[in-house]
Amino acid sequence: MKARHKRFAMIAAALAAVAIAATLVLNAFRSNLVFFFTPTQIAQKEAPLGTNFRIGGLVEQGSLKRTGDGLSVSFVVTDTVNRTPVAYSGILPDLFKEGKGVVAQGKLGSDGIFHADQVLAKHDENYMPPEAAEALKQAGKLNEQTGKTLVLPPGQQP
Repeated sequence: MKARHKRFAMIAAALAAVAIAATLVLNAFRSNLVFFFTPTQIAQKEAPLGTNFRIGGLVEQGSLKRTGDGLSVSFVVTDTVNRTPVAYSGILPDLFKEGKGVVAQGKLGSDGIFHADQVLAKHDENYMPPEAAEALKQAGKLNEQTGKTLVLPPGQQP
């Protein structure tokens, strides 16, 4: 084999290795990528069925229901315009309360219920996930246009 052919083979092998590495990195990135949707986006059918994503908003007052086993709960997440029912089995965060901000990660079922694998609650009175705050701001704008009023718990601003 001539030196020129060896050099060509080495370049081809290096390009193949770079292509394989890039494919593996992009595949890992895609599988760990989690999008955020609001209840309004879910109502408008923008959220994918059967794919992991996050939903955020406020836990609707009076919607928290616990089952007999103590671990399974259901509640409704709202952005004050639309509502999405959520089912979760596990231990809820200590700060999880009705009327407070929440972000849940899981999958939307064909039944319209969001089946959460993880539930995150805000950690102090002034914190709300940026995506949830933006969703509430958008809902406030929608409420101004439709004439509906935006009702938030005391001490919480959109």
